[in-house]
Amino acid sequence: MIPAPPERRLPDGFAVRLDPRTRRRDGGATLLGGSPLRLLRLAPRAAGLLATDRLAVRDATSAALAARLLDAGLAHPDVPAHPDLPADADPAGVTVVVPVKDRPAGLARLLAALRADPATAGLPVVVVDDGSAVPVMAPEGVRVLRHPSARGPAAARNAGLAAAMTDLVAFLDSDCVPLPGWLARLRPHLADPRLAVVGPRIVPLAGAARGWTSPYEEVAGALGMGPHPAAVRPLSAVSYLPSAALLVRRAAMGAGFDEAMRVAEDVDLVWRLTAAGWRVRYEPAAAVAHEHPARTADWLRRRAFYGTGAALLAARHGPAVSPLVIAPETAATWALLVAGGRWGRGAGIGLLGWTTARLARRLARPGEPAPAALAAGLAVRGLAASGQALARAVTRHHWPLAAAAAVGSRRARRGLLAIAVADALVSWWPHRGRTGPVRHGLARRLDDLAYGTGLWAGAVRARDARALLPVRPPR
Repeated sequence: MIPAPPERRLPDGFAVRLDPRTRRRDGGATLLGGSPLRLLRLAPRAAGLLATDRLAVRDATSAALAARLLDAGLAHPDVPAHPDLPADADPAGVTVVVPVKDRPAGLARLLAALRADPATAGLPVVVVDDGSAVPVMAPEGVRVLRHPSARGPAAARNAGLAAAMTDLVAFLDSDCVPLPGWLARLRPHLADPRLAVVGPRIVPLAGAARGWTSPYEEVAGALGMGPHPAAVRPLSAVSYLPSAALLVRRAAMGAGFDEAMRVAEDVDLVWRLTAAGWRVRYEPAAAVAHEHPARTADWLRRRAFYGTGAALLAARHGPAVSPLVIAPETAATWALLVAGGRWGRGAGIGLLGWTTARLARRLARPGEPAPAALAAGLAVRGLAASGQALARAVTRHHWPLAAAAAVGSRRARRGLLAIAVADALVSWWPHRGRTGPVRHGLARRLDDLAYGTGLWAGAVRARDARALLPVRPPR
């Protein structure tokens, strides 16, 4: 059971800064951005407080506005670039919890990195040995808890959480190495009394073994949440944080991770916290290196294993795990444009025009003309985004259905091939300086085949199709 967050407001001195991708309109009185995309109209007093892109909390009114901007995803905490926060500066303190099973070399490497960083050298460390074949022997000053038999990573983390005596707990997996400054960049976020968890960016471990899929994993891995800070919640651009590295507020965790889940327990925790009213944040300025699987077979097995977690999440969170969020009129527009022939394409364009006109009426201010240009831009942008989501569903989540259609239809085969190539190129383009298109495209297709296989296997095993079904976007 997750406890409710405190009612305290953001403290004086806390500051937020508008996301660079947030657009200001109407002289700063209207904000457009966030994920999902939303439009926020500010009252005159609020617009006056937000005269620049930075807002410092000084009273209850500015605290309420800052909280609204955070929750809308339009702004992020303005954390100093180089905060001076030595380990003893926070009286609450931090305990590092490391779950481990049969990985002595990785554990030794992690503990050495903690000792070498002056900001973490004195922190209490709890290692939870989850049934290793050879019991863990940790250095002096490190507390070791042992499970005689493996109970899973969720149970191991919960054991460490229960043993911690500090207000904050940092979870680090034994195949991770925190980079200098990681904790100093995360800790200021906890000044927000409603923040339960903040996670760093997971980056590849320098010097680790590399395989054929390593370049793809480094730019599009399952643990990578991208370069932009974000509010974390279901059905958004950053919908979860990997438990490989997290800083959590112990009072928010309740009983902790769901020990019945051997996979996706981190996603489940984040979604339970946000449902209870807590905030969860992603801070890419803090970085923790992770040793990615080097062998292709291990990488594919891990991808399929992640896919099996969707059915477990569907049983607990329903539509939040849906692979495709799309409005019926948008789906109809794409169906007409792609498969409707000449007359169908005309009907699809007409439906897009109707959607634009309806959106313009919703965006219109009282006594002012409807913003047709803004509505048209948003409608086209939404159509393009939904097209990418449909292509992703065809090649990843629902590839067995697409493959079955391709077997019996030459047109379906051509369409599937075109979608698979286009999706790979769109995914590769932002990373074109770091990996080649062929390697990236082949790895993406293998990634999707493995994940989709695990997704369907999990749904069949659970006899629950909710992880496969599309849903309407929330209002």
